[in-house]
Amino acid sequence: MNVVLWLLLAVPLAGALLLAAGRRLVPDAAVAAVGAVVGGVTLALAVVLAAAFDYGAAHRVQFETDVAWIPAIDVRWHLGLDGISVPMVLLTALLAFLCLLYTTRIAPEAGRTRGLVALVFLLEVGMLGTFVAFDLIVFFLFFEVVLIPMWFVIAGWGDPHDGPGRRRAATTFILYTLLGSAVMLLGFLLVYAGAGTFDLTELAAGGGRGIAHGTQVLAAVAIGLGLAVKSPMWPLHSWLPDAHAKAPTIGSVLLAGVLLKMGTYGFVRVWLPVVPDGARAVAPYLAGLATVGILYGALACLRQGELKRLIAYSSVGHMGFVLLGIATLTPVGVNGALFAGVAHGLITGLLFFLAGAIKDRHGTGDLVRLGGGLYSRMPRLAGLFVFGAVASLGLPGLAGFWGEMLAMFGAFQPAASLGRTTYLVLMVLAGLGTVLTAAYFLVLVRRLCQGADTIGPSLAVARDVTAVEVVAWAPLVLLTLVLGLYPRAVLAITEPAVQVLVGR
Repeated sequence: MNVVLWLLLAVPLAGALLLAAGRRLVPDAAVAAVGAVVGGVTLALAVVLAAAFDYGAAHRVQFETDVAWIPAIDVRWHLGLDGISVPMVLLTALLAFLCLLYTTRIAPEAGRTRGLVALVFLLEVGMLGTFVAFDLIVFFLFFEVVLIPMWFVIAGWGDPHDGPGRRRAATTFILYTLLGSAVMLLGFLLVYAGAGTFDLTELAAGGGRGIAHGTQVLAAVAIGLGLAVKSPMWPLHSWLPDAHAKAPTIGSVLLAGVLLKMGTYGFVRVWLPVVPDGARAVAPYLAGLATVGILYGALACLRQGELKRLIAYSSVGHMGFVLLGIATLTPVGVNGALFAGVAHGLITGLLFFLAGAIKDRHGTGDLVRLGGGLYSRMPRLAGLFVFGAVASLGLPGLAGFWGEMLAMFGAFQPAASLGRTTYLVLMVLAGLGTVLTAAYFLVLVRRLCQGADTIGPSLAVARDVTAVEVVAWAPLVLLTLVLGLYPRAVLAITEPAVQVLVGR
C-alpha cells in the first residue's frame, strides 16, 4: 500500500507532464477526456487506500514512507495516512475528479483546455501531498505547491469579461498566502530550534517537550497566522471574495472545497499537538476571531449582489465554525471542525458548480440582472440550488448540520484550561450566526428561484441541467445526504486520531 500512496501523488503529476509534452501525445480534442481519466484513476487509488486502511487503528500512521531526504537538517520524506488524513484525501480526489469531468462540458476557449487541466493536476498533487505529509518541511513544500497553479487558474481562466480584475484578484491571493506562509515557516523554525526535529509524529508524541513556553506561544502565533490566511479567518479573509468572483467554476470549487481546508487541517495536524502550551494561550483569541468571522460573513452575505461573492462570504462564516471548534481544544470540538470541513467541501463545491452553471447560461452572476423565476426557467437547476442552500444553512438531516452543532457543543464545554464563560458567550453569538445564515440563504432562494420570471430577453436561456452536469454533481448531493443521516461515517474515522492529538 506504500506504493499506492506514492502513485496517488505520481499519477496526477504524470498527467501534467503528459499534457506538457504537447499535441503529439495528447491531441487538443482529447485533453479533457484524458483529464477525466487521470482524475478517475487518482480517485480510484484514494478509494483503494481508504478500503485498505485499518480503521481499528485509525490513530496510527499507516502506509508509511519515512526516509532521510536532507540529512543536514534532519528533513525526512515522511508520508502516510491516519484517521485525520483519510477523509481529506478522499474529498480532494473526489472534487478534483469532478472538476476534471466538468471540463468535458464547460471548456475554455479553443486550445486552452490543455493548460487548465495540467494546472488542476498540479493543484491536486499539492493538495494531496499536504494531507499525507508528516514532516514540517515536506508539509510546507506541498502547502506552497498549490499557489502558482491557482494564480494561473484565476488570472488566465477567470472571468473572461474582466482581465485586469482577475489578475488583480489572483495577485492578491498569492501575496496574502505567500506572506502568511513566510510567517508560518518562521514558526516551524522556532519549533525545530526547540525540539530538534521536523518530524510530526515525534513532535506530536512529545507534546511540546523541549520547547520553552514562550517559544511555544511565539510559534503558535506564527503558525496560526500562516494557517489563518488560508483558512480564511477574519480579518485575513479579504483575498477570498475577489478570488472566487473572478475564478473559473472549477477554480472556485477547488479553492473552497480543498484549499481552505489545508489551513484548518494544519491547525489540527500541526498547531494543536506540536505547540500545545502555545495553542492554549492563543485559543481564546482564535475563538473570538472565528466568531467575528461567523457574524461578519453572514452580515456581508445579506448585502451581496453577486452570486459567487455571496457564496464566498458564506465560506468565511462556515470556516469560522471550523476554527471555533478547533479553538475549544476538545475532541468534540475538533471532530466537529473536521466534519464541518468535509461537509463544507461537499456543499460549497456543489454551490459553486451551480453558481458557475447559472453564470454560464446567463452571462452574469449579478442577482439584479438574473432576476427571479429560476424555477420556471430551469426547474432542475433551481431545485439543486435550493438543496445546496438549505444544506449550507445547516438543515438537520444534511451534512452541514453536524459539524456546526458539534463545534458549538465544544464551545459549551471547552477544555478545562480555557475560560468557560467566554466560550459560552461565543457559542451564543455563533448561534446567532446560524440564524443569520438561514436568513441570507432563504432571501437568496426567494430572490433567485421564486417569483415571476423577470429576466430580460437577452439573458433568457431555456437549457436546464445536462447529463455531464448530473454525473458531476450527483456524488456531492448523495454524500451530503449520506453524511447528514450517518455522520459517524466520518466521525468514526477521525475520532481515534483526534483523541491521540488533543485528548490527552
